[in-house]
Amino acid sequence: MATSECNACGGTLHWDWSEAFAKFGFGDGDGQIQTWVVRDVLMRAGYTVMADGWGMHNTVITSIEKDGIEQIPYDHPDYRFGYDDPRKFFPADLVKLLDEAFPPNTRYPYIW
Repeated sequence: MATSECNACGGTLHWDWSEAFAKFGFGDGDGQIQTWVVRDVLMRAGYTVMADGWGMHNTVITSIEKDGIEQIPYDHPDYRFGYDDPRKFFPADLVKLLDEAFPPNTRYPYIW
């Protein structure tokens, strides 16, 4: 499962990579935001990545491009950015990359 050192207490922070795409991820932005860690893995894998703050909410990854092609399925009729689990809509190779880098958090899952 994805873990980091908690900046507040030094303990273990449990999180899920999908929170980097969730409006209310990382405690609605009040928690320790790990979006930049997810962005860095994507960039090292050759993706062009953009992230931005969502008002007073979480900082989210807003664009992932590979060879000039957007990977976030904004045009999918059932996908609502920030509200739907990216594991269900992102390309399989992208989900595999992120799941390998940040294994799913089965102990403290992010609830979509």
